[in-house]
Amino acid sequence: MTFTEWFIFFLVVQVLHFLGTWKLYVKAGRKAWEAAIPIYNGVVLMQMIKRPKWWTILLFIPVVNLLMFPVIWIETIRTFGFYKKIDSLLVIVTLGFYIYYINYTADASFHENRSLKPRSELGEWISSITFAVIAATLVHTYFIQPFTIPTSSLEKTLLVGDYLFVSKFHYGARVPSTVIAAPMVHDSIPSIPIPGTGLKLNPSFVSYLKKPQLPYTRLPGLQKIKNNDIVCFNWPVDSLKTMWGDNSGEFTYKPVDKRTNYVKRCVAIAGDSLELRDGYVYINGKKNVLPERAKLQFYYTYEAKGPITRNTFPKFVISKERTGVYKVLNKYWNDTRVQEAFEKAANLTKISNDSLYTEVAGGVSQGLAAKLKIVSVENKININLTEEEAARLRKHPQTASLTKLTFGADKAIFPHVEKLGWSQDNFGPIYIPKAGATVKLNAETLPFYEQIIKNYENNSLSVVGDDIFINGEKADFYTFKQDYYWLMGDNRHNSLDARYWGYVPFDHVLGKPVMVWFSWDANAPSFGAKIKSIRWDRMFTTVGGDGKPVSYRYIVFALIAIYIGYSFFKPKKKATKK
Repeated sequence: MTFTEWFIFFLVVQVLHFLGTWKLYVKAGRKAWEAAIPIYNGVVLMQMIKRPKWWTILLFIPVVNLLMFPVIWIETIRTFGFYKKIDSLLVIVTLGFYIYYINYTADASFHENRSLKPRSELGEWISSITFAVIAATLVHTYFIQPFTIPTSSLEKTLLVGDYLFVSKFHYGARVPSTVIAAPMVHDSIPSIPIPGTGLKLNPSFVSYLKKPQLPYTRLPGLQKIKNNDIVCFNWPVDSLKTMWGDNSGEFTYKPVDKRTNYVKRCVAIAGDSLELRDGYVYINGKKNVLPERAKLQFYYTYEAKGPITRNTFPKFVISKERTGVYKVLNKYWNDTRVQEAFEKAANLTKISNDSLYTEVAGGVSQGLAAKLKIVSVENKININLTEEEAARLRKHPQTASLTKLTFGADKAIFPHVEKLGWSQDNFGPIYIPKAGATVKLNAETLPFYEQIIKNYENNSLSVVGDDIFINGEKADFYTFKQDYYWLMGDNRHNSLDARYWGYVPFDHVLGKPVMVWFSWDANAPSFGAKIKSIRWDRMFTTVGGDGKPVSYRYIVFALIAIYIGYSFFKPKKKATKK
């Protein structure tokens, strides 16, 4: 929907409100016309139902207003004497239209001095939970949102099993485009397992309606995205057209704000020229200097002088996040059950025709390894290392050789033009589009900007012979409407990032990770093992900054203890005064 369409929709809602409530306004001693004036009618209604005037603001905040409307409907009918549970149920089920019945046919009277205290303990619980959900939704949507790190693309900078607080206000909170959605969940409502049965209480299903959609709007931010910022965003190419049984979808099947959440490092910003040489990023011809906390990694083929086992593998390479090295023979790997087991537990890299080598991130027990015929690698393994680790490993007495992997030309690399010969280690230079900048369009440049023109900036695009048509008109140039960014993982050989799907539009940006509030080994085989794997030194550490991350957990725990103590002693103090 366009802004004009939404304005018309807003006026229709105001008319419906006036027609359904004007008699109630009169019974409350107000004028009928006061029910017809947008926004003002909300302020008057809050006075009638004895609620704060600022509640009116909540009625215009997307997603939050979905929770507020039922509250206001119930408060309104109770103000006019309708307290029964069936009345509350009817006003919710009819989406507020039950108020029409009260307005025109019921014998309603205005209860100016009604008590706002719930009439039962259950009502008090429901009221408390409702407003807790409303407050949490407001914070979650517009200020701070919790995220978890499920993959290793930023490994050693952000670990698998890190739980983050992502700031929405640093780059400007994005107003949700999907206005009808379940609060505080993303694209699906998760299923609830029934303990001990292997069954689920409900199947996972979509959490939102695709229509109506608000036009893209973003609140002013405190800062702009800078080179090397870690950014949380919606995956641009997430169409998932076969999801939920819908086989008709194209690129835009999922609304932007419901596409998969990703976190990567922004190595290039709008207006930059980017090139990749041997896996290293060059911006405008200069090698990119990463922050001190960034841990750039590549795959190396490590060859030892003797068989590699848990005892002979270099200890500094084995950590909580890297607990073993195995070889899976192909005849066992071809079993789909083995594939499913390892899909959740390991990062796999094929380096020969007869075996698959893997670093297992804690999820495969020795018992399972024995059952699946997993054996120790004799003397060679692909291993993911930082430059510092690689330097140490080369000096290790058991090392025969250590060779950095280089990947050849791959059509899967953006912009998916085979003749370019680009690979995940070497490609470019490539221009990162900037709002207001104009580029020339022809057969060679179009692959770089096609998805921007069609999918990100919503134009019709067609090619007839050598001619390019945008919105039905022949075009030799194109001017970008928004900024774009190039986001990559520090784990260069194990990251699905911009090298494969290209630019990230600013309207896909969610926010800036600011703190790791909790961390454990997410791949530990049991809950007990996960508890033991809690990384206390990472709890309440900042994501940005220089030097080694410092944990502020003791300060946070102390503040929590002070708050609990204050909450416990305050009621006793009041009781003593009485």
